[in-house]
Amino acid sequence: MSTPPLGAGPASPEVTEIERALTRVTYLGSRARQHERLMALAGVPLDRAAVALLRQIADEEPLRPGELANRLGVEASHVTRQVQQLEKSGYVTRVPDPDDRRAQRIQLTDTGQSAVDRIREAGTRGMQMALADWKPEDLRQLATLFHRMVDDFLATAAEFDKGATETAGTA
Repeated sequence: MSTPPLGAGPASPEVTEIERALTRVTYLGSRARQHERLMALAGVPLDRAAVALLRQIADEEPLRPGELANRLGVEASHVTRQVQQLEKSGYVTRVPDPDDRRAQRIQLTDTGQSAVDRIREAGTRGMQMALADWKPEDLRQLATLFHRMVDDFLATAAEFDKGATETAGTA
């Protein structure tokens, strides 16, 4: 699907409304009070950055810290500090990288997996309460469309990154 370059014209009213709704959802989900409530329900004393890191590790095979940083869009030093704290707390461990014995990957411990499971369960319960009046077919459609949107966002970001890399290579 071809998209016009940024600034090529005004966004459609539908896209404007989607952006506004996503901004509201992002704001609501990133509020400190919301995070504290979720951690209390899950019984996990972690900050937002640590939770994001644990979730990313849980969704993938063990990854190198640099790869975790790339996937989270943060500096490698940030991931290194978080991993050290999570390792001290028993949530993650370092394992040898099978592709390069000099390198290490980060994987969840049983404690880390249990924490992620509890966080996801608490988040799912809250979402279930908020969407309790929705019809199952509406929920399926929303899930399908959300996944499609995220896939398209990732594809667009990859295209943008590819173009930026090619432009930098010719500069």
